[in-house]
Amino acid sequence: MTDYPARYWHLNPDGRIQCDLCPRDCKLHDGQRGACFVRQRVGDHMVLTTYGRSSGFCIDPVEKKPLNHFYPGSSVFSFGTAGCNLACRFCQNWDISKARDFDRLSDSASPDDIARVAREHGCRSVAFTYNDPVIFTEYAMDVADACHERGVATVAVTAGYIHPLPRRDLFAKMDAANVDLKGFTDNFYKKLCAARLDPVLDTLRYLVHETGVWTEITCLVIPGHNDAPDEIRAMSDWIAAELGTQVPLHFSAFHPDYRMLDVPPTPPATLAEARRIAIDAGLKYVYTGNVHDPAGDTTWCTGCGRAVIVRDWYDILNYRLADDGACQHCGTIIAGHFEAFKAPFGRHRVPVSIHAAA
Repeated sequence: MTDYPARYWHLNPDGRIQCDLCPRDCKLHDGQRGACFVRQRVGDHMVLTTYGRSSGFCIDPVEKKPLNHFYPGSSVFSFGTAGCNLACRFCQNWDISKARDFDRLSDSASPDDIARVAREHGCRSVAFTYNDPVIFTEYAMDVADACHERGVATVAVTAGYIHPLPRRDLFAKMDAANVDLKGFTDNFYKKLCAARLDPVLDTLRYLVHETGVWTEITCLVIPGHNDAPDEIRAMSDWIAAELGTQVPLHFSAFHPDYRMLDVPPTPPATLAEARRIAIDAGLKYVYTGNVHDPAGDTTWCTGCGRAVIVRDWYDILNYRLADDGACQHCGTIIAGHFEAFKAPFGRHRVPVSIHAAA
């Protein structure tokens, strides 16, 4: 199922094909691949070389995406392909996102295979993750259609670096998204990601104000690069003013990886301070990740201030919400998507073989 006809390109007067998927605007001669490495010009057309191919399938807790307000405690069927349209020096999935050897994409699956197996395993949703679904938009949209036919929700875990037209098409198929806001300066994006900040902010505005996609934000806090209190404050103020105070924000701990092995891990105190700054800016739901922080894992009622979802890492220890997301203590509605709470999936992850399950 490779070399699938790609959308979102046009032929330039100079004979090169220009990819219109993301702001990189790659211009290609015959045989060349874009910066993502998976969209290639073949003759006078563009193809997606990873359609129907995956780097693996796992069942995760939805909190691992991270999504804390999208059917908490449920399981999510997770998969990705290869390649990426950003070039983050700190990438923590670099073996997948920077892959150039497609032999690692050993798991093949049609959209209906994925939806069927997710349903068979009782997953509430399917997540396009590990690498960015933007670069396999056509495959992600087809999988999303198959999922919705079976009553399975869809989740995009993305950097949000995408042009308006494909953005509209992709997110029309998504029920939830976690957008990785990697920093809050254009200099950070240019130096460490080979990208720009503004398109990501445009995607966030679009998701929150022009779609029904439930949206949460993650910022990987990297010591010495995006952890300055003034930058955290500016980001938090922008989210409150431009997106609203109800959008959950996750501050996640960095660990040395890929091309930033010389940078130390994020101290837990830095995440706690970032969380305090965001709360002071008016954000109602602020979390910490990749560290043990009971206060930063917990969802607190914005009405009475009591704990309504108590978490330990990805385990839910206590749940005090009604089926509609109302606090059982005071009746305040917690922002998000909720339903009757069942036994939580827990913190474990389960590798899955599509073909063994068939």
